[in-house]
Amino acid sequence: MPRMQRMIIDDQSTVYHVMSRTALDGFPLGDIEKDFLLDLIRRYSALYLVEILGFCLMGNHIHILVRVIPEYKFTDEDILKRYVDFYGDERIFADGLVRSLREKLSSLSEFMREIKVGFARFYNRRHNRRGYFWGDRFKSVIVENGETLINCLAYIDLNPLRAGLVDRPEQYRWNSLGYHVQTNNRGKFLSTDFGLKEFNVKSRKERIRRYRRYVYEAGSVNRPEKGSVKFIEDKVLEKERSKNFELSRSDRFRYRTRYFTDSGIIGSKEFVAQNYQRFKHLFFSKHEKKPKPIKGLEGLYSLKRLSEVI
Repeated sequence: MPRMQRMIIDDQSTVYHVMSRTALDGFPLGDIEKDFLLDLIRRYSALYLVEILGFCLMGNHIHILVRVIPEYKFTDEDILKRYVDFYGDERIFADGLVRSLREKLSSLSEFMREIKVGFARFYNRRHNRRGYFWGDRFKSVIVENGETLINCLAYIDLNPLRAGLVDRPEQYRWNSLGYHVQTNNRGKFLSTDFGLKEFNVKSRKERIRRYRRYVYEAGSVNRPEKGSVKFIEDKVLEKERSKNFELSRSDRFRYRTRYFTDSGIIGSKEFVAQNYQRFKHLFFSKHEKKPKPIKGLEGLYSLKRLSEVI
């Protein structure tokens, strides 16, 4: 079956959860590699018409939560300034260049291509190798502003905790909460426009405090000690029976739920239905798709019905 065309909304600001995995075995992204990759994301986010809301760089895959802003919201002067600021010189611009720059700098695919190609070149030089570094093309999910955005951002920031790398999400150097806490959002790299009224306060410090509280309430867990035997104890089984094996909102953040990575579109029922109509011509299915409610995340719907197996 041919690969489906990517779902892109180009007439309004849109948030995407972008994911990409390496093609190499093991965990090739070490500390130096993560630092370089983070710097690439920072630099290209200043060139492209995007806002970075969150990220997490793991040993073999990356997450970026990015808002792409349509090019019509920028003047020709804005476009040229970004270009000159990035390349650091005054150039003579040929006729039609600004138009082509507009198309390029408002493209999610171009943004990710520059980052991935730039990193692959760095990695191959550093490790004296040739060939592909990244696996298949990056995945992207359209994310609704507000409650859905905060849920997705928390999911991203909790990756290192779920992997057992840290006890607290802000202890990790290469996720957005760690960047906020450890660097005080150096260079104002990350946007704090989370899209919720309760986060609509002027103080950046207060916004981060409220977001951090949200993450802890949604996803704080006591991870098992290393080397513990992997089997279900009787008390755990009884607890799940008492809940009728239903997953709560907190449970959703403890596990690697696929809704934030494979759903295609995620948000309120109306948001998913509306944006499905934009892209229904891209689907090979003959049947009309309907928003699917996500268990344990009240009010959130997915374009796809995914397996509940973790």
